[in-house]
Amino acid sequence: MVEWTGKQFAYQQVADDLRRRIAGGEFAETGQLPSYGDLQKAYGVTVTVARAAINQLKADRLVVSHQGKGVFLTAGADQSAAQLADPVGTLTELREEVDKLRTEVGELRQRVATLEEN
Repeated sequence: MVEWTGKQFAYQQVADDLRRRIAGGEFAETGQLPSYGDLQKAYGVTVTVARAAINQLKADRLVVSHQGKGVFLTAGADQSAAQLADPVGTLTELREEVDKLRTEVGELRQRVATLEEN
């Protein structure tokens, strides 16, 4: 259910929860998200809020919709959702990768310098 405290828009709360559920693999078997009606019932929101939440997931490139068919996960949506759900973890991974690349570049510079001396 959505909290109507005003701290976060209702559609964002729904989108955040759906993002978490996508990251957890909940929709992986069918590849399809619940209908707008099901989202309305599950979260206690209007269809406008449900649509806005789905539009947010579309903007995140996690889902695509096909009129009359439903809303479907994009390829790699679970991994992308996990990154969006945990930006701190993603940032930590990126920092580690940058550190690794810096070390490798430093080693390559030394090798090039050694080769240029010869």
